[in-house]
Amino acid sequence: MAESAACPTFQLGKPRYDQSSFLGRLKHFVEIIDPSTLFVSERRLTECIKLLDEFKHGKLPPGVSDLQLWEAQKVTQAIIHPDTGEKIFMPFRMSGYVPFGTPIVVGLLLPNQTVVSTIFWQWLNQSHNACVNYSNRNATKPTPTSTFLQGYFGAVTSAVSLAVGLNVLIQKANRLSPATRMIIQRLIPFPAVASANICNVGLMRHNELSEGVDVLDENGNILGSSKIAAKHAIMETAFTRVVLPMPIFVLPPIIMSYLEKLPLLQMNRRLLLPIHSLVCLATFSLSLPLAISLFPQISQIEVSQLEPEIAMATDCKVVTYNKGL
Repeated sequence: MAESAACPTFQLGKPRYDQSSFLGRLKHFVEIIDPSTLFVSERRLTECIKLLDEFKHGKLPPGVSDLQLWEAQKVTQAIIHPDTGEKIFMPFRMSGYVPFGTPIVVGLLLPNQTVVSTIFWQWLNQSHNACVNYSNRNATKPTPTSTFLQGYFGAVTSAVSLAVGLNVLIQKANRLSPATRMIIQRLIPFPAVASANICNVGLMRHNELSEGVDVLDENGNILGSSKIAAKHAIMETAFTRVVLPMPIFVLPPIIMSYLEKLPLLQMNRRLLLPIHSLVCLATFSLSLPLAISLFPQISQIEVSQLEPEIAMATDCKVVTYNKGL
């Protein structure tokens, strides 16, 4: 009884936690980005896949608990692409986003950036994001490679242009004190990355605005494609992509501006980089699950807000659509 109270009954392919509440979504995404799955052995992965296959075909060995099944699904979903059935390259898994992305964040926030270093770190950040997006894409419908390339080049161009442009403007601002100028320069990556993220979402998913996204009734039946639901999905995703980098690129510069004044760091300048890295790692680890938990991946919308032809096709008052991440 204790286990059933703490662990819900296993449902293949379904989230373990309630997705209608923020706390449930937070628990769900904390599991998805859990970096411990990066160290799962090939043998353990094979065992997890076999266990889920046995459950699917009703051949589950006696004594297997719901908790074991949830853990097996967590491991499998972290490593195997659900559409292609292939292993996702480790640096581009969602579970690898924080450990492999933190060095890039540290690089973006380094003080006294040159134009060359600004371009390099912004390019590297957007290249990493593009690879993560592509590796975790919805592969049920073939998407032209040109669409991903448009999103990639658009994001790189917007990020580099804004970052370099703001750096040049601040360097010419003679009225600012050196300390103020340094703090502002450290905050530049945020608007650059945020604008690039919006550009990336818009370019990668612009087809949805013209074609719409599938909306489903309470039984999972597709009622049609809605351009209005697509607009909601893209706006929610874009908002998430703006919120995500906010604490990552705003908090570390503010925290470091205070820490750098401490006598210990004044006397030991070599400690600045490792402490800066730890601050970035902590903010990245906390902000990622919080940001992607803002909206449920499967969102709801009232039928009265949708196109008339969809409203006439169902008696439901609320329908669902896949917002994406």
